[in-house]
Amino acid sequence: MIKHSVIFKLKYPEDSVEAQNFFKSAKELASISGVQNFESLRQTSKKNNYDFGFSMEFTNRILYEEYNKHPLHVNFIQEYWLPCVAEFMETDYEPMDA
Repeated sequence: MIKHSVIFKLKYPEDSVEAQNFFKSAKELASISGVQNFESLRQTSKKNNYDFGFSMEFTNRILYEEYNKHPLHVNFIQEYWLPCVAEFMETDYEPMDA
């Protein structure tokens, strides 16, 4: 299992047309084969400078790599992520054996 997440700050206010289009397009990522438990999240802590996050899971590395190359994901990055995101941090986790 791979848990993929990004936390980020947008260049636009949350109620702007740009932000609304960004989040609407992001929801389409959940339809990519292999994506499980997709979530759009709002930051509640003031311990960092990020405002939002996306989280999703993949059963294995192959599905995660296919997601990264999928045309919907590639298009989202080019059309929405790069123009709209001011800063971000990405994390990818695999469970540790006990």
